[in-house]
Amino acid sequence: MKLLAATGNKHKIKEISRILSPMGYEVITPAEMGIDIDPEETGLSFLENATIKAKAFATLADIPVLADDSGLEVDALGGEPGIYSSRYAEGTDADRVAKLLKNMEGQKDRSARFVCEVVMIFPDGKTVSAKGECKGTIAAAPAGDGGFGYDPVFYMESFGKTMAELTEDEKNSVSHRGNALENLRKKLT
Repeated sequence: MKLLAATGNKHKIKEISRILSPMGYEVITPAEMGIDIDPEETGLSFLENATIKAKAFATLADIPVLADDSGLEVDALGGEPGIYSSRYAEGTDADRVAKLLKNMEGQKDRSARFVCEVVMIFPDGKTVSAKGECKGTIAAAPAGDGGFGYDPVFYMESFGKTMAELTEDEKNSVSHRGNALENLRKKLT
């Protein structure tokens, strides 16, 4: 069965395929369906934003649609950047990491978590959602060149390195999106 992943992010598509393909889903991209939309994320939570995206794509596709919203929550910053993770600073991932590290100066509590909510909408309107988290701390400086986003400063004590230093298999075993997709897979079976 075909499944539209409501994203153009290659990393996300790969992770979605890895987890849902064994269930018989062939993950396809919006570009493969000729869909080019960017729904405005006006929700106040990861779940609301994922639902907004899923519904927008579902109106243009006659196959199941999967959307996600995810981000970084830092305890010392009251949960920031949260749903604004990808818009925390203008520019690149490095610019957002630099702003985060500046805002973390002098903070003793460096606990943080990546959070992901996934929403799957079927053509009949049935909706299934799931959440995943990955806990860590904010490192004092970036390390590693793998991953993307805040991975270079998200320290995983269980591995003794940042998420950007993990192998793909290590990251997949603990990632927030992977956890959310596994929880979704369990709900679908």
